[in-house]
Amino acid sequence: MSDVSENFSYRLDWFKWLLVVVIISGSIYANWYYSEESLLYRVIGFLVAILISGFIASLTFRGKALINLAFGARTEWKKVVWPTKQERNQTTLIVLAVIVLMALILWGIDSFFSWIAKLIMG
Repeated sequence: MSDVSENFSYRLDWFKWLLVVVIISGSIYANWYYSEESLLYRVIGFLVAILISGFIASLTFRGKALINLAFGARTEWKKVVWPTKQERNQTTLIVLAVIVLMALILWGIDSFFSWIAKLIMG
């Protein structure tokens, strides 16, 4: 019985997304219509509309998938081993040295081809 109600719930996803679009569109229109009101009230109203829309969107199949993705990314983020200060500084210096070296090499190649072009063109 649970599969039937869950499947029915996902069949109504189009309606939920339509509701989300209507709420956000309405809040944008309300922000324009009440442009004479305080900015604070308009921002609070817009944030409430975004929260309601986010809640409704989270009830859809794609919304649940996005939430699962966010939790998975958070879990992976915690597994990252960040470099020490010394490793960071050494890597930065190596990258800068390679950039300077490549700039000099490219400058040399450019100068060489410019010299060749001057010889050919006179």
